[in-house]
Amino acid sequence: MTSAFLELDVRPTLRNGGEPFQEIMQAIASLVPGQGLKLYATFKPVPLFSVLKSKGFSNEARELDNGDWEVLFLPTEGAAHTAPAAAPAADSAAWPAPMQELDNRDLDPPEPMVRTLAATEAMQQGEVLCALLCREPVFLLPELAKRGHAWRGAFEPDGTTYKILIRIGAADREAA
Repeated sequence: MTSAFLELDVRPTLRNGGEPFQEIMQAIASLVPGQGLKLYATFKPVPLFSVLKSKGFSNEARELDNGDWEVLFLPTEGAAHTAPAAAPAADSAAWPAPMQELDNRDLDPPEPMVRTLAATEAMQQGEVLCALLCREPVFLLPELAKRGHAWRGAFEPDGTTYKILIRIGAADREAA
């Protein structure tokens, strides 16, 4: 049983509009065998649960009195702590024009991811969704890969808008 935890408080980063994913992954990478991570966040980080599950961690989450969250990430026995990253599609030049466009830039996490995944569920195979975000969607990318969708994304020249194109059910064709 894990008794030692590395504590990481990402609430200041989130409150300042930042993205703490890199900070969390660095903390996970620094853990010694058998050590867990105690994370403090301003919301229940549900998308992080599947990312860290794929790296060999279970979780226990509880809401604090002030509405913030404390999550314990516990290493599972014998689990590998690495997982392949979701890779973008090789070339989107031959993709059809987007059937739907979402502007998620003014939404707080995890709403952009929830809204984007809901839109993909309503689309047909081969159709393309365009989503505008205020940060790189690090939690969304593994979910897209898991669901078999291909994607291309990057920051626009303004440096503040991340544009992602998602082709529904095309990941297998992209890999071939």
